[in-house]
Amino acid sequence: MKKLAMSVVIAALAAPMFAQTAAPARVAVINVQKVLAESTSGKATLERLKKMQDERVAKAKKMDEEVQALDAQINQKKMSLSEEKLAEMTKDLSDRKISMQRYAQDADREVSEARDRALQDLEKQIMPLINQIGKEMGFAAIFNKFESGLVYASDAIDITDMVVKRFNEVPATATAAPAK
Repeated sequence: MKKLAMSVVIAALAAPMFAQTAAPARVAVINVQKVLAESTSGKATLERLKKMQDERVAKAKKMDEEVQALDAQINQKKMSLSEEKLAEMTKDLSDRKISMQRYAQDADREVSEARDRALQDLEKQIMPLINQIGKEMGFAAIFNKFESGLVYASDAIDITDMVVKRFNEVPATATAAPAK
């Protein structure tokens, strides 16, 4: 009984320490992918990256067509070519295949690096807007909706559309990133 009384006293003394004295903290979420997809600068950046990728894909396709044509030529003329000419064409085919593989790897790396740079540039432009909205609206925290481990968030706390609107209001010269 004495231990129970002591526990009640400790709980009574500790209760005020854990009671919330301030208003509940407000939180918000933002869908960064939606900001990129719907904002003017985001659309322009994604279009630049798509154009860059399409150019690389077109060149790789052309290289592949050349490799296939040479391979078909070798197979077609295999019996009528001298050993030296056949060896020369086979080496050329092998060199072209290696060149095509290297190009594909380099192109993937270039596109990936350009995407990373572009997204970092956009993030640098968006973060001040998010911070400003957070301060204006008195949020204690703003979470990236799909990268924060968040499982559920009410649409009522989603500020994505507000960020897109403000980001679109920023002068185009301030958000334009040079194409690389």
